[in-house]
Amino acid sequence: MSPESPDPAPAELWHEVVSRAFVPLDVRFLPAAPSPGRIVTRQLGPVQVSRVEAGPQAVTRNRRLIARNGDDFLILSLQQRGAALKDQDGRQSRIGPGELSLSDPSRPFRRELRCPFRFLSFQFPRADLRVRDGDLRAVTATAFARTDGCHRLVASCLSRLGRSAAELEGPVGHQLGRTALDLLAMLIDERCGRFAPQAPDRAASLLVRVMDRIVRHLGDPELSPAAIAAAHFISVRYLHVLFRAEELSVGRRIRAERLRRCRQELLEPAAARDGVAAVARRWGFVSPSHFSRALREEYGQSPRDWQKWASERNASAAA
Repeated sequence: MSPESPDPAPAELWHEVVSRAFVPLDVRFLPAAPSPGRIVTRQLGPVQVSRVEAGPQAVTRNRRLIARNGDDFLILSLQQRGAALKDQDGRQSRIGPGELSLSDPSRPFRRELRCPFRFLSFQFPRADLRVRDGDLRAVTATAFARTDGCHRLVASCLSRLGRSAAELEGPVGHQLGRTALDLLAMLIDERCGRFAPQAPDRAASLLVRVMDRIVRHLGDPELSPAAIAAAHFISVRYLHVLFRAEELSVGRRIRAERLRRCRQELLEPAAARDGVAAVARRWGFVSPSHFSRALREEYGQSPRDWQKWASERNASAAA
């Protein structure tokens, strides 16, 4: 009987854990004795969200490892504690707490962390980001700093996503993962001088999700541009930019959809029993008087006029 194999050393275990969680990597601990490390991973649609915490180490992705692994992923990191020194494409940068950075595992890179650290990692297929290759090469191993225009919004949303990843699953998690990629693409577009609404496919996809939310939440009196923007992890300013090509602004779209649903109900016999105020409340209008004014402005008739007309029509049809 052959002798029993010894248990792998802590360094070997950590090397295996890191490579399984991400892509094959070489890991070298900087102190003589490795510090305990921890990786917690969740999948949100196309995005793998990982929380990584460990002691000082250097991580390398070389050509030998690239040749062994054919998957084409990108890795976005949000540094939370400690600092990282990153090298890729002939550039080196220091990534401090609160800053974002992007790595492209299809080309060699190195990441060195000289003190205990914690960061959030977002790994996803390159094809799902829909950003030009030239733009990706321009931002690898650079820091998206807090002073960058959209950085505060994107970093805040990604941090919240990382904290909530364990509670999200199914369609909600998938949608939030897609939204995270839209936000990253917007940040890259901004860094490269192209704002996201100039990317028609990405903007159109987000606009469809916004429209769907409006329709599904018309009865919520708290539905507003601010609430919609928060639900999709975008700024109110960007939400208004999305609606520039639309016939109505986001606020007027909400109002028009509510009035259309109310008018439809007022034409039904049940509305005479429920009352105008009940119909208005059902579609998000808190004040009956405000609803009456809005309906008259939109359609030229008061709610009572609509009910009277519907009643006469129904009576005529029954005769």
